[in-house]
Amino acid sequence: MTEKNTAPTVWITGASSGIGRALAHEWGERGARLILSGRDLQRLSSVADRTGADAITVPFDVRDTEAMQRGIERALKWAGRIDVLVNNAGISQRSLALETSMEVYRQIIEIDLLAQIELTQTLLPKLVEQGGGKLVFISSIAGKVGVPLRTAYSAAKFGLIGYADALRAEVKQHGIDVHVIAPGSVATDVSKNALGADAKPRGFSDQAIDDGMPASKAAREIVDAVEAGVRETIVSDGVERKMGELTQTPEMVFDRMAELMEEGYAEKLGAAKGE
Repeated sequence: MTEKNTAPTVWITGASSGIGRALAHEWGERGARLILSGRDLQRLSSVADRTGADAITVPFDVRDTEAMQRGIERALKWAGRIDVLVNNAGISQRSLALETSMEVYRQIIEIDLLAQIELTQTLLPKLVEQGGGKLVFISSIAGKVGVPLRTAYSAAKFGLIGYADALRAEVKQHGIDVHVIAPGSVATDVSKNALGADAKPRGFSDQAIDDGMPASKAAREIVDAVEAGVRETIVSDGVERKMGELTQTPEMVFDRMAELMEEGYAEKLGAAKGE
C-alpha cells in the first residue's frame, strides 16, 4: 500500500529572490512541498532546483488576475491542498512624498496590497473546504511605523496588516491561522528594486539594507514563528526591532476580536442577513 504524503504544501509568492527565496530553502529543508511563484520562470526554476524539495514553479504577475487564476488551478491540480500560503510578493519605495508621482502609489498599493488580498480571497474557500490552513502575510516594520521615503510602501503594508488582523478573527472558526510578519532591514535587493519618485527602479541599494539581517536568518525566524503559531512577528535587529515591538499588537487584542465573532458580532451587524 502506498504511504500517503503528509508533507505540508507551502505556496510562496515572490519566491525568486530575497526573503521569498530564503523561505523556499528553509521550508524545503524542513521537508515541505513547495509551490513557487514569481514573474521570472528561469529564476524560479533555479530556486526550485537548489532547494532539493518536491517543488513546482507557477510563474505569474500578481497584477494579472487571469494569470493568477490559471496559476491557482495549476497549483491545486499538483498539490490537492495548500497548507501554507505565504503572501510575500512586493516592491518597495525610496522617494519623498512631495516629489513622488501618483503612479508610484498605484503600483505599490496594487502589488503589495490588492494583489495579496486577491490571491487570499480566491483561495479562502479552498482552505475552508479542506478544514484549515495557514495564511502568512509578509508586511514590514514600515507597516507598523511610518517610515520616511516610504509613504506609498507604508500605506500598503499598514493596509495589509489591517486586512490580516480583521481576517484572522473571521476565519479562526474554520481552522485557518493568520500570521503577520514585519521584517526590518534584511540584506536583499529590496532597496535596489525600489521605485523612485518617477515610478522607475532606483537601481542601487542603501547601507541600512546592505548591513541588514541575512535573508537566511530572517527566513528561519519566520518559519519558526509560523510553526509555533505566533500571530505577529517582528523580524529585525537593533532599533528597528524596538520600534516594531513598541507598536506590536497585544495578544489579548487578537483574542478579543476572535471572541467577538464567537459572540455573534457579524450577526449583530446584519452580515448574516446580507444587510
